Amino acid sequence: MGLSRPARRGIATCSVAAWALVLYAATVGAHAQANVPLRPLVVVGDAIPQPLTNDPGDPVRGRAIVANRQLGLCMLCHTGPIPEARFQGNLAPDLAGAGTRWTAGQLRLRMVDARALNPQTIMPSYHRMDGLNRVAAAWAVAPMLGAQQVEDVVAYLATLRD
Repeated sequence: MGLSRPARRGIATCSVAAWALVLYAATVGAHAQANVPLRPLVVVGDAIPQPLTNDPGDPVRGRAIVANRQLGLCMLCHTGPIPEARFQGNLAPDLAGAGTRWTAGQLRLRMVDARALNPQTIMPSYHRMDGLNRVAAAWAVAPMLGAQQVEDVVAYLATLRD
């Protein structure tokens, strides 16, 4: 069963708006991450089992990143157990229960580079800079989220257990 023309137009408008916000966040947040070398990542199956930092992730900071429409942009596409985040998205999986569905390593790969699992995904690569196409200039010099921010988001998502 296909979507009506207004519904398709709504999805297209949302997708354009989502990418516009991603590009905006790139110009605002990327400069803080510039000139920070990225650690080599080892993907094992569908996960990055080793943390990106020596410091453990902080779920409180991770929740703040997920809820922040200027930094993480997660709620633009996802729904999640963050009641103060209004107008949550419906284009991507619900974040509730993420810690039950995926391991920390699987969550980490999805954050770092979701395209490694699904080349057609609209989810941006939050901690990757190589091989990207059509990105704002700010993303060419820095990832969307720093390694500690990724670990914080992973720590938060791992706490979501239905």
